Amino acid sequence: MAHTLARTVDIDDPRAVEVRRQILREKPFLRRIYQEWYQQLARTVPSGDGAVLEIGAGAGFLGEHLPGVIRSDVFNHAGVDIVLDGLMLPLAGGVLRGIVMVDVLHHIPQPRRFFTEAARCVRPGGVIAMVEPWVTAWSKLIYGKLHHEPFRPEAPNWEFQSTGPLSGANGALPWILFERDRAQFVREFPAWDIDKIEIGMPFRYLLSGGMSMRSLAPGWSFPLWRALECTLRPWTPRLGMFAVIVLKRSR
Repeated sequence: MAHTLARTVDIDDPRAVEVRRQILREKPFLRRIYQEWYQQLARTVPSGDGAVLEIGAGAGFLGEHLPGVIRSDVFNHAGVDIVLDGLMLPLAGGVLRGIVMVDVLHHIPQPRRFFTEAARCVRPGGVIAMVEPWVTAWSKLIYGKLHHEPFRPEAPNWEFQSTGPLSGANGALPWILFERDRAQFVREFPAWDIDKIEIGMPFRYLLSGGMSMRSLAPGWSFPLWRALECTLRPWTPRLGMFAVIVLKRSR
């Protein structure tokens, strides 16, 4: 079931970005998922002065939905404006009205450093808006048994050993931070209010095959699967695989 293109290059190789970009072009079902995520994230960013930074832009196309966004990554490639590390942002204090990320937080090995840096750079009223994996009864089965990334809801610490920008991960980290250890996060980072956690997408990303597997559903079926997931919304706390998470800079 592995996608033919995904086999051609190591996941941590900078050349993999172009491979993933081609996969996104060739998989309309997957592209529509990213369009939906980008639209949701763009709506959370406050208007006004100040730049918006995307961390881990990769092969994405957020700029089509959030004009003027500064695209960044940990290595240089055709889709970025600046190369930077989220643990040490080369920005002045209070210059951002938002940081936006898709599937990035769970790859950050030292989240405390990231949230400290983000609090320094995002002005009061600004946001960190992200899409991340989430822990539910269904997702534990899928991520734990069928996904290549580490997924450890039981991890005692927020930090983990990084083996590479994409291979190093704990897919359960967002849930650990904002659900299991929520009280600790609030205590350690009073500058960040947990404004929104919207759990969803129990089936569509799985059917899309993501960036590494062949698609299990044709592009034309996307609205049908979306409608099915809407009818299952009362059960998403047990079935959802992803969450849209918004943190607001309070002070």
